[in-house]
Amino acid sequence: MCGASIPAGLHSFAIVDKKYGVFFNRSIFDNVGSMMYVDMSVRAQRMCRVPCETRSSKGGIMTKVGIREVAKASGVSVSTVSRAFTRPDLVSDKTRRKVLETADRLDFNISRSATALKSGLTYRAAMLMNEDITSWFNNRALAGLDDVMHGAGYDISLFQHIDTAENRERFFTTLPVRRNVDAVFVASFAVDSREVEQLKRIRVPIVGINTPGREDFDATVCIDDDEGMMIATQHLINLGHKYIVYICSRAADSLNASIDARRQGFIHACQTAETSHDLHWKVLEVPRDGGYADSALASLLALDQFPDAICCQTDTIAIPLIVRLERYDKLTPRDYSIIGFDDSQYADIMNLTTMKQDPFLMGRKAAHKALTLINEETLGQPHEIMHARLTLRETDAPVQLVLRDNDRAINE
Repeated sequence: MCGASIPAGLHSFAIVDKKYGVFFNRSIFDNVGSMMYVDMSVRAQRMCRVPCETRSSKGGIMTKVGIREVAKASGVSVSTVSRAFTRPDLVSDKTRRKVLETADRLDFNISRSATALKSGLTYRAAMLMNEDITSWFNNRALAGLDDVMHGAGYDISLFQHIDTAENRERFFTTLPVRRNVDAVFVASFAVDSREVEQLKRIRVPIVGINTPGREDFDATVCIDDDEGMMIATQHLINLGHKYIVYICSRAADSLNASIDARRQGFIHACQTAETSHDLHWKVLEVPRDGGYADSALASLLALDQFPDAICCQTDTIAIPLIVRLERYDKLTPRDYSIIGFDDSQYADIMNLTTMKQDPFLMGRKAAHKALTLINEETLGQPHEIMHARLTLRETDAPVQLVLRDNDRAINE
């Protein structure tokens, strides 16, 4: 179990399902339908020993290290060590870092069970997502959550593929009965009042990360997906492109996902520009599965005219599409401009022009809001909107520089 892989930027480790070759641990939650529970431990070695059985070697003899030893080695009081783990907001960043570094060096972790019994908290939070933790957005959002929740002593339990009403109903029905999390994070999809009614009765805050709306959430941190795609589309129109295709995954009937708002942003930008530009545009939907790049390629090549610009719902559509189009001697920006959305990990390597969002920062902000709500304090700004930013690289060019055989056909 200690050999599990650790996503970049995480203090804790994700034990994902067998599809990705990593083990998972069922603990306080059961495997519910197709949902996978993943235990996020603060350090990987905690999976190999009882949390409060922390020991160090001295002269070849194993001796137990307690909170007093950490306090003495850190040069602080015992109460300061306790607060550094359980109430980091009451300790300066400098002091907390010193305590945590000392605790790591001495291989110490505070007893969760004792803290939980004293405070009435579980020191666990749940994160719900409609995709895998391996997706770029979910991975970065989780890293942001962990960056804050880890310091407050929290583990994060993951529920993947919450993409059906049945799975969501099981989660929201089971959780209130067990009462074993202090907060629930929802990434990129909407919930309704019926699903969260029982959570509200037991006063478990629910915080949205880039959710389509803020209704029924105690707090949200989102980007404006509609606005972001409007900016991306307007950029291509301003470059003089006259035939723009938008490629997106087909919306799921059972899920109101934030990403689907980007389609409306594209359509709105094109409809607005039609009044003053000679513009042709089209929406191509591809299946919502791992084969979307091949489906997008087939749909593009089947068009009567190849577009002079392509707007993609995500970088994960744009990047493999660029590679596949090269096999058909379609090069960007020579033959077409292309723009993505996210600024994910390979966008810079591919020199992809894209819309930048920051799920790591969104995760951090969501975690801070959750901790405030857990402490029964009032949020100054419960619902926060962030804005995607156009990041220019090398996959777009003014239409005069896009040399295509079918330019004449489109202009006629």
